[in-house]
Amino acid sequence: MSLPPSLQSTLTPAEISFIAEQTSTIQIIPRARLSPLELISTTTPDLRPPQRAKVPLWLGLLLKKQRRASLVCPAWLSVERLEVLLEKEVVAESPFSELPFRWLEIAQAILDVASDDLQQPDRIRRLIQDLREARQGKAREGLTALNESSLQMDNLGLMEINEIRPFFAKAMDQIRRIAAGRDDEEDEEEEDEGDMDIDA
Repeated sequence: MSLPPSLQSTLTPAEISFIAEQTSTIQIIPRARLSPLELISTTTPDLRPPQRAKVPLWLGLLLKKQRRASLVCPAWLSVERLEVLLEKEVVAESPFSELPFRWLEIAQAILDVASDDLQQPDRIRRLIQDLREARQGKAREGLTALNESSLQMDNLGLMEINEIRPFFAKAMDQIRRIAAGRDDEEDEEEEDEGDMDIDA
């Protein structure tokens, strides 16, 4: 796949979603018994309805698509919790809300495959979009505090980091060049003053 140069150093959204499905876990309620499976990366638990089981997100989504399980959505993916998080995000000068590192990818996967396991999925979808937009605005504001040594933005998710990475890398490079240019000018001025002192 051909990408513009600015995106060649970052992951695509599809790659980030794939990583989230491979590395995240979710609780399910199986609808049918399934013996443990030995997979390359893990062994699945013995699934017995109606006992909850923790499985990799990709497996939970697969079982949901096959109608073999229902997903137990994370506590943060409820209307009440998302409304609280959104209120915190829109307050000026507040830090980013604490969300899972892969919150956006997990929410999207669950909404795409298991919206019937959620209460008020359309409201949740709107809240996720509002939360994302509020956090993007806050990230843009945070980039104004950029200096040549560092930038601190705690609690950003992987997708959010990936979105600002190309701009951030270019901006840091430019700031370093400007700072290096200032240092060179100061060194030259000091040398000129030293030469004047010697001549005197």
